[in-house]
Amino acid sequence: MDYVSPKEVAGTMMNAAITKASLSVKDLLIRGSMSGALLGISVTLAYLASSQTKLSMAGALVFPVGFVIIVILGLELVTGSFSLVPLAWLEKKITTSTMLKNLFWVFIGNLIGSVLFAFLFWTASSEMGTAAILGTIEQMLVTAAEKKTTGYAMHGSAGLCAAFVKAILCNWMVCMGVVMAMTSKSTVGKILAAGIPIFIFFALGYEHAVVNMFVIPAGMMFGAKVTIADWWLYNQLIVTLGNIIGGLLFTGMAIYYTYGTKTESVTAPTV
Repeated sequence: MDYVSPKEVAGTMMNAAITKASLSVKDLLIRGSMSGALLGISVTLAYLASSQTKLSMAGALVFPVGFVIIVILGLELVTGSFSLVPLAWLEKKITTSTMLKNLFWVFIGNLIGSVLFAFLFWTASSEMGTAAILGTIEQMLVTAAEKKTTGYAMHGSAGLCAAFVKAILCNWMVCMGVVMAMTSKSTVGKILAAGIPIFIFFALGYEHAVVNMFVIPAGMMFGAKVTIADWWLYNQLIVTLGNIIGGLLFTGMAIYYTYGTKTESVTAPTV
């Protein structure tokens, strides 16, 4: 049996948090950049599947591949770290500066990898901007970039609130994928367990900070009517905050504080 009980998972969560917090800036940047690029690749693959089948659900089915690679290789994704690293801080196993340093550099690494892949994808797809007609995937990126920024802004505070709540719901599922991967010791088990919550968030159209680090700048490169200020004020900052709350409160703390602080005991039944 390769199943790992929730109580054991809680211990693994804390060990993972401490391990992540001990990584060097170099490792955080390299592993973070790889994760950002992999999620960008997953988005383009998902858009391809959706455009070919005319079914958005097809895109959601293939999108988890990038996340699964991140989990299997032990790379760094800041949205996943939101549910783990603060736990070590709450339990006084790491300092405040260590926690902030870790999350900051993973965020920067994710941003670098996402924007780099966006540029490489734009270079390949548009032939350095010389192609006259955008392909289907490129058009989807433009539409998504505008919808995720000025689309929310058009509805004022209600739109920004919607983005914030979608970000909470998103990272609830993403971090569930991080934790679910810990419930199995086999590669196949980790793939299935991690992929299910990721499928849910993408299928429901929730807001993920690292995905948006690729989608919005890529859309801008292909001509979306979005400025850098639009990107950060109407999406990135709001979504990042929502992701922190969703991942830490609804997954990290919820699971750790119901399993990690208890000792299992069996009481003999009375006769």
